[in-house]
Amino acid sequence: MSQTSSPQIGPFIQQLRKRKNLTLDGLAKLSGVSRSMLSQIERGQANPTLATVWSLADSLNIDISELIGARKSSADEVRIDVSSESFTPAIRTEDGLCILRILSPADRADTVEWYELTFAPGGTLQSSPHARGTREHLTILEGELVVTAGSQTTVISKGETARYPSDVNHVIANESSNPARALLVMTD
Repeated sequence: MSQTSSPQIGPFIQQLRKRKNLTLDGLAKLSGVSRSMLSQIERGQANPTLATVWSLADSLNIDISELIGARKSSADEVRIDVSSESFTPAIRTEDGLCILRILSPADRADTVEWYELTFAPGGTLQSSPHARGTREHLTILEGELVVTAGSQTTVISKGETARYPSDVNHVIANESSNPARALLVMTD
């Protein structure tokens, strides 16, 4: 299997913008992305979030997969979309102890979300209630995590999956002295 380089999103956005006779200011107004951020993206000096890429794709009237480097096949072939790791958005907690990599495709965000979670020792994710009926499914890949949903608390170890309501206050914490990694799926 060959290793591919990161897609060059900046030059592609610039090319599309110019093809549509848009200035940086014009695309900034359409997308809600600042002119300075657009300039940085086009020069390859910024790694845009999924939300930014989504806004740019929508403003340029193209499918988001064209911007994030998904490979497309012809209409009569089976389609496999591949997104580069460098375009997988990541969210880091303020203290830097937890990283959430957003694995779900943007076009499914209204029905299902999934994340790869990485916890340093002492890392904690505290969440307010999500929409009524939302559930989380947490599978531990490495280490162990403590899950609290409402007034219930349990320890989840490597290989185990916890399923719990997330329409209540809930917390995922690494109370051990070892790192932990998990997959989190949220469903309605």
